[in-house]
Amino acid sequence: MGMSQSYGAADEKESIATIHRALEIGVTFFDTAEVYGPFKNEELVARALRARRRKVVIATKFGFRIVNGKSQGLNSRPEHVRKAVEGSLTRLDTDYIDLLYQHRVDPEVPIEDAVGAMSDLVREGKVLYLGLSEAGESTIRRAHAVHPISALQSEYSLWSAVTGWTAWARRIVFAPASERPKCLTLPFWISSFTAPATSSIGTDGSTRCW
Repeated sequence: MGMSQSYGAADEKESIATIHRALEIGVTFFDTAEVYGPFKNEELVARALRARRRKVVIATKFGFRIVNGKSQGLNSRPEHVRKAVEGSLTRLDTDYIDLLYQHRVDPEVPIEDAVGAMSDLVREGKVLYLGLSEAGESTIRRAHAVHPISALQSEYSLWSAVTGWTAWARRIVFAPASERPKCLTLPFWISSFTAPATSSIGTDGSTRCW
C-alpha cells in the first residue's frame, strides 16, 4: 500500500478517506508491510480500520532488517520473525494478523526455519494464514511441506519467461483443493490464464482466490 511511501508526500487524511471509501464499495482485503514507511503504513491501516477490524482481512509482511528507519538487507531468522510480528501486532493495534507473508526469501535462512517460526505464531493464535512473496516453485513446495501456504504474491518482470511461469501456475491452481493455495496473485500481463470455476474473483483481477 503506497500511501506511506514511493508515490510522493503522504497525506494521512486523504489516505484514510480513501480506505473508508474502499470499505463502502465492498473492499475487505488490505495489504501492508512493516517495511512500508517503514512502519508508518501499518499504523495508518490501524487508524483507518480500528472500528472495523473484525469485518476486514489484514495482510502484512516481514523479512527485512530495518535499522534507523531504513532497510538494511534481509532477515528471516526465527527470532527475528517473532520480533517483527510482535511489532506488527502493536502497530496494527490488533491481537491477530489474518495473513502473514514472508516479504522476500532470505538466502541465509532455510525456508523451513522461517516457515517453522511463522507456524509457531499460527499455533499461538497470533496469525491465521501464511503466505510467501517472490518465492520460486521449489521454495514454495518446501515451505508448504512445513505448514500450508495459503497465499502467493509475485511480481514478475516482462523479461520473465511467460510460458514457464504460466505452466507452473496452472499446476498449482488446478491441484486438489487440499494442496493448492487459497489465493494466487498473477503477473498483470498474463491475460490468457483462466481460473477454476470455483474462483471467487473473475478474470478482471490479477488475484485468484478460492
